[in-house]
Amino acid sequence: MNLKKPPAVSGNACRQLDTVFLKLVKCSVWRLKIYAIIETGGKQYRVEPGATLRVADLKVEPGATVELDRVLLISSGEQVKVGTPTVAGAKVLAAVKAEGKARKVVVFKYKPKVRYRRKTGHRQPFTELAVSQIVDGEETAAKPAT
Repeated sequence: MNLKKPPAVSGNACRQLDTVFLKLVKCSVWRLKIYAIIETGGKQYRVEPGATLRVADLKVEPGATVELDRVLLISSGEQVKVGTPTVAGAKVLAAVKAEGKARKVVVFKYKPKVRYRRKTGHRQPFTELAVSQIVDGEETAAKPAT
């Protein structure tokens, strides 16, 4: 068996990669993303305009618009607003794309030596949302993407 030694990476190449990475981190495009952290169904989600997400079942028909007012944080570029516990007047507008059920989770109970076996399943209902707008307390943070 012929094993070759991998080529050594010079220190100069590592330094070049580090400088490229630092330039990406310092890039203003990364810092100017507009996003919000919302709470619905007992869970927290990070949302951006144009994003889609699956939340717990909201009992709303597809095509309707939903207003999520439990906004915990809003970041618009350099400015970050953190609520105590929510940001006053802030809301996220989203359109309901679909309702459905998640993949089945199999629940199997078993006790040895007593012939006890129970197999059941569960499919969690969800609502799929398309975030269209993040509204700040005093002004609109993001308009719908076209």
